[in-house]
Amino acid sequence: MRVMRGQPTKLSLSAKLSRLSGRMRDSEWRRYGTLLLAGKGIGIGLVLLIVAFSSGLLGTRVLAAETGVKAADIVNPINTVWTLIAAFLVFGMQVGFTMLEAGFSRARETVNVLMECIVDTCLCGLLFYAFGFAFMFSHGNGFIGYHWFFLKDAPTTYEATGVAFMAFWLFQFAFADTCSTITSGAMVGRTGFVGDLLYSVAVSGFIYPIIGHWAWGPDGFLALMGSPGQFLPGLGMGFHDFAGSTVVHTIGGFIALAGAIVLGPRLGRKFKRDGGAPMLPHDLVIASSGGLILWFGWYGFNPGSTLSAMDFEGIGRVATNTTLAACAAGLTAMAYAYIGSKKWDVGFTVNGFLAGLVAITCPCYWVSATGSILLGGVAGVLVVLGVELLEWIRIDDPIGAVPVHGLCGIWGTLSLGLFACGKYGATGPLAPDNSAVLKGLFYGGGTQVLKAQALGSLIITVCTFSVALAVMYLVNATGTLRVSKEGELYGLDLHEHGISAYPEYVISSLSRPSGVTAPAPALEVEPMPIHTVSRVASGD
Repeated sequence: MRVMRGQPTKLSLSAKLSRLSGRMRDSEWRRYGTLLLAGKGIGIGLVLLIVAFSSGLLGTRVLAAETGVKAADIVNPINTVWTLIAAFLVFGMQVGFTMLEAGFSRARETVNVLMECIVDTCLCGLLFYAFGFAFMFSHGNGFIGYHWFFLKDAPTTYEATGVAFMAFWLFQFAFADTCSTITSGAMVGRTGFVGDLLYSVAVSGFIYPIIGHWAWGPDGFLALMGSPGQFLPGLGMGFHDFAGSTVVHTIGGFIALAGAIVLGPRLGRKFKRDGGAPMLPHDLVIASSGGLILWFGWYGFNPGSTLSAMDFEGIGRVATNTTLAACAAGLTAMAYAYIGSKKWDVGFTVNGFLAGLVAITCPCYWVSATGSILLGGVAGVLVVLGVELLEWIRIDDPIGAVPVHGLCGIWGTLSLGLFACGKYGATGPLAPDNSAVLKGLFYGGGTQVLKAQALGSLIITVCTFSVALAVMYLVNATGTLRVSKEGELYGLDLHEHGISAYPEYVISSLSRPSGVTAPAPALEVEPMPIHTVSRVASGD
């Protein structure tokens, strides 16, 4: 037999009050109630005291002590991390540049290319720390900055970006290193290592940062051009270069041109108009892979230049425009080169998509997807024409640095004045500012933007080339810019560094695919160390 328990009955409000009244007449219940209320009151009081103390310690006192804090002193963690990731990507481009230059050069100068790219990076880092960054990005006048030498007295963030100062420094160091590496591309195969160090000091420490200040410095005269009281106020428009078609690529390309002119061509280099042809690259696998690594690094170069992950639409647009310009340029370079040679040339195709990347670097924020394809397609044709032009005027540029970076850097800068679509103004730390949009000629904006771009590009190009030419002649006067005839014939790897990049292999004109029946073109026999020659002779 189960005992059924009934559900407890709920008391009404009047019953509860009646029960409380009865209990309060009992002395034991009165004592219990008093203790209960006192305990709850003490507990609530302690909680309020702790909250008040914590607020005073962590909030009120800090605010009182920091009443002078400015908005520029507050680090935006999201934008800082975004900038650091972009800096890592741009620095990774050094791998691409090293592989591209090594692959397009001859086997006997590969180690020299590796050393130049690595040491240029180390040298650039210290120079940019000491005074390069100060010259370029600190406040000063319209021509040069003169604060923050050795990164002393630097603020918490760089200007109003919200990006931590040191993160911004690292990002800009990667850009400076890119410019220095571009320079060496046209000079491989005959530049002495000491001479390379000397001109690299001038490039990373002085030429790039000082001229770059004009366009990117907080008070650069080209950046403020067209404003009241500034350079050419009647123009009404400043110079724009979002990620460096001019500041990085044109500067690097025209320093390379100055170096190639002063050095002269490599020994044995016979140009087309003299019945010759370019010297063949030794490893197109390495060169092509290096080009693709550069393409990947460009996603730090261009989208990272927003310095803002909060500009959601902007970074996506820039990345897409970067991709489309490279794709279009690679195809047009391949097709245009085929017209002349009837061959599908991988070298022109690689340099083609690199030319598109260089061209889109300036206008990437302000143009549409269609505009990116059009300006990239023009860059692909322009790079082939540029290579042919250098060949005609007998300038030896083994990598194609001048057409890719110099000429297409100019084209990309000018293309902003043509293709700016009139929808976008400026990026910002929290959101884009589209209150003052850029509109190019093809979108009904007239020639105002085009004039500003042409003037800025002309000033920077002429000044860079003039100063670089003087520097190269000065270094050449020391006898260190070009190696001796004997050293060049022996090969820079063995002459300058004492080792070959490929000591296990014999590279000669005897090596050609067995299926080739036509006579192989005459190739230079690579010089080999004596011990290698003796091993071959003995059958080892």
